Amino acid sequence: MSELSEKQRDSLDEDQFAFPKERKEPLSNASHVRNAIARFNQVRDVSDDERDAAWGRIKRAAKKHGVEVNEDSWRDLRAKK
Repeated sequence: MSELSEKQRDSLDEDQFAFPKERKEPLSNASHVRNAIARFNQVRDVSDDERDAAWGRIKRAAKKHGVEVNEDSWRDLRAKK
């Protein structure tokens, strides 16, 4: 995965994160999108509504960066455990 420096991460707009309020899981390239999906269930202290919104941002970023997403909902990620 391509690492973001602190300066690069700080320069990202809120809409470039799956969880913008927490500034967690950047979505700036395909590698970050795949990582956001893999780490989705590790994000703590967010509501289901925030997860729904984050999943929508991830799906849009995945389409933009050509990342295939097999799950229809973030809830499907839980089922894979």
